[in-house]
Amino acid sequence: MKTVKISLNSIDKVKSFVNEISKFDSEFDLVSGRYVIDAKSIMGIFSLDLSKPIDLNIHSEDADEILNVLAPYIVQ
Repeated sequence: MKTVKISLNSIDKVKSFVNEISKFDSEFDLVSGRYVIDAKSIMGIFSLDLSKPIDLNIHSEDADEILNVLAPYIVQ
């Protein structure tokens, strides 16, 4: 499992993030405080506090390819 911080601070970013992440068969979780939701669920994402970066858990062996696709959302 790999964990990165991402920023989804606009509606357009959330929509494009879900479109990109849905192309992969792997499992993804978004963690904000004590809430853990499926990162492929657009309704679940909107239930989180998106004003600050949130953790993305990637459950995949080929996380490097996924990280390249998700680079625009990753916060350093």
